[in-house]
Amino acid sequence: MKEMQKKLSNLFYLILGLPATAMGFGLSVQIAVLSWILRTKYNLDIHEIGIVWAAGPMAGILGQVIIGLISDGVWFWGGRRRPFIIIGGVLAALSIFALPHIGWIRHFLGIESIMAVAVTIALTLDLSINISFNPTRSIIADVTPEGPARTKGYTWMQAISNFFGAGAYLVGALFGNYVLIYVGVVVILLFSIVPLFFISEPLQLIPTASHSNQPSSLESQTHWGELLKLYFAHALSWLGIQTMFVYSFAFLEFRFQVTDAAILGATIGWMFFILNGVGSIWPVAVLEPLTRTLGRVKVHAASVLSMSLGYFAIAFFVKSTLALYVCFVVLSLGWAAVVSLPFAIMSENVNKGRMGFFMGIFNLSVVLPQLIVSFIMGYFFQKVEDKSLIYLFSAISLALSALMWLAVKEPGHQISKSSYHSSH
Repeated sequence: MKEMQKKLSNLFYLILGLPATAMGFGLSVQIAVLSWILRTKYNLDIHEIGIVWAAGPMAGILGQVIIGLISDGVWFWGGRRRPFIIIGGVLAALSIFALPHIGWIRHFLGIESIMAVAVTIALTLDLSINISFNPTRSIIADVTPEGPARTKGYTWMQAISNFFGAGAYLVGALFGNYVLIYVGVVVILLFSIVPLFFISEPLQLIPTASHSNQPSSLESQTHWGELLKLYFAHALSWLGIQTMFVYSFAFLEFRFQVTDAAILGATIGWMFFILNGVGSIWPVAVLEPLTRTLGRVKVHAASVLSMSLGYFAIAFFVKSTLALYVCFVVLSLGWAAVVSLPFAIMSENVNKGRMGFFMGIFNLSVVLPQLIVSFIMGYFFQKVEDKSLIYLFSAISLALSALMWLAVKEPGHQISKSSYHSSH
């Protein structure tokens, strides 16, 4: 184990967040490019695009649970999470590379349906990301003690991920989505492989009584009641957020009468650049300090509520792209919280020896809402004339999520740094 890991230095937290950043970057590329390329190059309609997006969540239902369960109990290539991060990173990079070549792949394979090829590539991409996302998040819990240090691990992870995610959208806005695709391939490969040479995984996930006066995670029970409330609250957040990701193009076409493919792509790029760029500031500068005094659950609920207010503002008041970008600054606080704090809260309500499995179960609160958005909401938004309902739906979903988060209890059990170090 390297000295920076023993001391839990800021440099170590930065390196620890890079594998998750690689997968987040891949997701950013997917969000920026997939709907755009299917709409502008292959002329798919709204509900068809929704079906393509559904391929990934369907892969994630089993993908993350199975990979998490397997990674809890295996050890090869020097770790339990490392092999799956590497494999998933390579597959994700190859799938990203395939996105602009859907037409060529269809022609090469002699397949008539563009939908079949698009769904297959989307399925492979999201399955690849799912293979890696679980281990990249589980490894943070594996190598950090519970309490503030664990929270710091996840907030730093998301600050770094949001920073590079913002860079992805900026590249797309300035240089075009095709350049973004090839940059994404390089970033995913580097960040999913190189950092693993500097992170040592523990052979045993559970501190034993001989090494610590604290009770081990095996001795503590999984808090299913709190987990179920947490899952439902998180699912409502993602129901609204995924609606924004998949159908924002339809809102832009309706509200601003955008028909030019380049302008539509650039506008989406700037929206999500702001969401991630400003969102990279909140986790370390605001969210982590506030959680130390107010608690993670209250801070998270307030952040989700602020995102709901931003969605309401877009649905009812936004009439210009400038006003839209200002609202995305507001949305960035909730986005930063949703993709960081729930992992810290969840990880302290479960058996640490089965962290990968529970991370996989936790992922269901993301992928099931994505399926609802893809299979149900696409047909609804296709039929309604007023596409501002897209953001109104997101606003209501986030408001309900904030209320449900207030019912979740703040995890109280913490393990000190000294206990963590002595157990390693």
